[in-house]
Amino acid sequence: MPVKTAAGLSLLLFLLQSQKLAPYAPTPMDVVDRMLTLAKVAPGDVLIDLGCGDGRIPIRAAQKFNIRAFGVDIDARRIDESKANAKAASVEHLTDFRVADALATDVSGATVVTLFLGSEGNKKLRPILQRQLKRGARVVSHAYSMGPEWPPDTVDRFPSARGDTVTLYLWTIK
Repeated sequence: MPVKTAAGLSLLLFLLQSQKLAPYAPTPMDVVDRMLTLAKVAPGDVLIDLGCGDGRIPIRAAQKFNIRAFGVDIDARRIDESKANAKAASVEHLTDFRVADALATDVSGATVVTLFLGSEGNKKLRPILQRQLKRGARVVSHAYSMGPEWPPDTVDRFPSARGDTVTLYLWTIK
């Protein structure tokens, strides 16, 4: 059914935006590398990036560690871009990207989950991660914690290549 009024269009835009856990903001590559190092990614790991954007975290993980890496994003354009980037990096055989809602994604097979979402998105994901991930799985978030109810095991603050201070959070499932 077509939207016929400005109010209807506003409501439609609100509903589409409300499904997003965060706006698209690419993680700088030095931060990507630091996230993978903090998570102690190693051969045999399986990485899932929730809100993968252009796919840079799964692609880098596949390149550096020769692991299976997956990305999900609600934006089909970002998934198309991720697939093209994986092909250009010659890691399409190690990566998979899907249009999906992070809140509805099964992460139970992951040993590492990466996030660059907002505080509210992280809080919504927290019970899913705690319920689905197996003991020893690691969760790394760029810039945002999971709230005081789930304090991180490690907080890593460092100056980025851009000159700003970046904060990463690491949790290990117990």
